[in-house]
Amino acid sequence: MRWILLMLALAGPAAAQDTVIAAGTIRGATLIGPADVDIIEGATPGALGDVADAIGMEARINLYPGRPIRAGDLRPPAIVERNEIVSLRYNYGGLLILTEGRALDRAAEGETLRVINLNSRQTVTATASQPGLVTVGPNR
Repeated sequence: MRWILLMLALAGPAAAQDTVIAAGTIRGATLIGPADVDIIEGATPGALGDVADAIGMEARINLYPGRPIRAGDLRPPAIVERNEIVSLRYNYGGLLILTEGRALDRAAEGETLRVINLNSRQTVTATASQPGLVTVGPNR
């Protein structure tokens, strides 16, 4: 018992943790800036503890003032918007095909989305590579 008390005394007080909250209403698909978030004392299970984890991200859902922001409420910012005309690139074994497509979903870099090839009218699954560029095929 003495050892436990000694170890607790040496450890000192527990580190205070903070909770990141929305400073105002943040609509879904909105990029989060420094003025959009605030921090309160006390840890909330599942909530972010550092504002740096929220700034520059995009809200997946509407976030309301004073409510904790969880990691699942955020996503990387989209680089391809729904209904955007994009370049559709297929590159495999020295064969490079470029054509135009229409994005059927929003996607961040590295995420998959559905794209309709405007020439063939076929829907394909692609990966968002850069703003306005998606790749298909084995080398996605």
